[in-house]
Amino acid sequence: MTDADTGKDADLSDRLIEATLTHTPFDGWSPAALRAGARDLGITEDVEQDLFPGGTRDMIRYFSRWADRRMIAGLNAADLDEMRIHERVTIAVELRLEALEAHKEAVRRSLSWIAMPQNAILGARLLYRTVDDIWYAVGDRSADFSFYTKRGLLAGVVGSTTLFWLDDSSEGGVETSAFLDRRIADVMRIHSARRRSENIKMKAPNPLRILRDAARKRYGGKSYGAGRTMGDSRLT
Repeated sequence: MTDADTGKDADLSDRLIEATLTHTPFDGWSPAALRAGARDLGITEDVEQDLFPGGTRDMIRYFSRWADRRMIAGLNAADLDEMRIHERVTIAVELRLEALEAHKEAVRRSLSWIAMPQNAILGARLLYRTVDDIWYAVGDRSADFSFYTKRGLLAGVVGSTTLFWLDDSSEGGVETSAFLDRRIADVMRIHSARRRSENIKMKAPNPLRILRDAARKRYGGKSYGAGRTMGDSRLT
């Protein structure tokens, strides 16, 4: 299957996956649903197979990236300049759910398929790509350890919010919005606590360095023991 983001067949694949979505509530993410979608568009079976040779796996992968691309398009059209990072992240998650609103049953079916042990790796990869897209789109360019921490925390937010959203029948999804706000607030508290902890560690004295420096002063950097000096890197 051609990659969803750059492939020359992306437009045709988009149309086919969208046509298939009308059949997934009845047939699930199955070859039958894909064939029905292809018939709706007048696409021949060989073209259908060329676009999604992996069947269900390829369809669900494409569906997830389809939602991600709509989320990114919405973010690109929004005025984010005056917003804080956590506000941008909140809007990103809301935009993705908005793109999926008409396809809740398809999302439910895809999550059921991903929940099977043999499909867990694909599910993890798709979730990672979603949160990576979000952080990049909202302007985060971190390259240190926080790169992974942020993505891990946001993966929990996206996953739990999606599950809540599936069963939310409130008008305008207000309960999902409130749930998302709480989860983002939790993440902000965790991130702030982690940063404070790191600052404390940086400022705290290193007992090994203190002992090493004291020993250097005592021995004046001369050899001691089996030919080792206090400047020996094996002590650091």
